[in-house]
Amino acid sequence: MDDHIHHITEVLSTLHTNSFFIKQSKCAFGVASIDYLGHIIAAGELRADPAKIKAMTDWPTSSNVKQLRGFLGLTGYYRRFVKNYSLIAAPLTELLKKDSFLWSDVAANSFEELKAAMSSTSVLRLPEFSDTFVVERTRLTMGSAQC
Repeated sequence: MDDHIHHITEVLSTLHTNSFFIKQSKCAFGVASIDYLGHIIAAGELRADPAKIKAMTDWPTSSNVKQLRGFLGLTGYYRRFVKNYSLIAAPLTELLKKDSFLWSDVAANSFEELKAAMSSTSVLRLPEFSDTFVVERTRLTMGSAQC
């Protein structure tokens, strides 16, 4: 907490010296977690906002392209939390092509699978910067093409 107070004092002093102002309603000091751009940041972890996850899981079956775009837009924002997001969503993105919207069992399965994946998202944790980082190269195979 002492470091936190010291950093806040430095930042506010620098802002004051340079005639910058902050909006008090957009500031939070000394809190354990904070909501930021649809994410919850707490104790070095990054989580998807539970209210957004609920909105995704409660989303009704899309009956047109506009509704489907809304769903894919919302889920796409959190795609980094879902392993193989693009593979799960592929049948739905196919429906976005011109004159291709025809809801099928494949689309319905993809829709429900994506909802389930979004409701069981992982937590991203900040790395331990004192540890050694190892970067591994992997090769993805999609059908007969390799990426």
